Amino acid sequence: MPVPKTKRAKENAKVAPQTALPLEEAVSALKKFKGPKFDQTVEIVMHLGIDPTKADQALRGSIALPKGIGKTKRVVAFCGDDDAVKCKENGAIEAGGEELVKKISDGWMEFDVAVASPDMMRVVSKLGRVLGPRGLMPSPKAGTVTKDVAAAVKEYAAGKVEYRNDKTGNIHAAVGRMSFPPEDLVENIGHFIKVIEKSKPSSSKGTYIKNVVISGTMTPGVRIAV
Repeated sequence: MPVPKTKRAKENAKVAPQTALPLEEAVSALKKFKGPKFDQTVEIVMHLGIDPTKADQALRGSIALPKGIGKTKRVVAFCGDDDAVKCKENGAIEAGGEELVKKISDGWMEFDVAVASPDMMRVVSKLGRVLGPRGLMPSPKAGTVTKDVAAAVKEYAAGKVEYRNDKTGNIHAAVGRMSFPPEDLVENIGHFIKVIEKSKPSSSKGTYIKNVVISGTMTPGVRIAV
């Protein structure tokens, strides 16, 4: 393990717990670390006992955390004219059909999330080569293709979290800010873990949740006992 270089990193390394802790204690330990001046994002990494090479064990979805994540997202909505007004009222920075597709095709990419109604996917499919590599293509599995597109806009604009396992079986997501009260972080993290628990693929055998770690943007990780 590399030796921490900064004074703050060295001090944090000395007090970092060496064993897994109950959730409340883990959050308390995390908030005791010395941090930078900015409000750090609190992140969770879960190492799962899944085989990422098997399609039926891949995990992907989205979670609206009870206390949010402390930041908003720029959302665009692919929808019909009837839904466009409501989508904008719910926080979409752009909403529409063919005209929005053309705007993005022409190079505009000033957004973080794209949602779409199912009937619009035939139009959105034209953007596959543009949105796909950036992870912005609307998908039913991620919850970004839905009949209630206005509600999806509202949730994602408020910071709804998307998750997807990587090739090593890890799931990584933001679960709040360091400035959150401890009880809010506990509620968000506990909710995230429960959702992932309930999402266990039926074909996954053995230990499902192998390790859970939370950390700030610039802190050591703290393991949670699960």
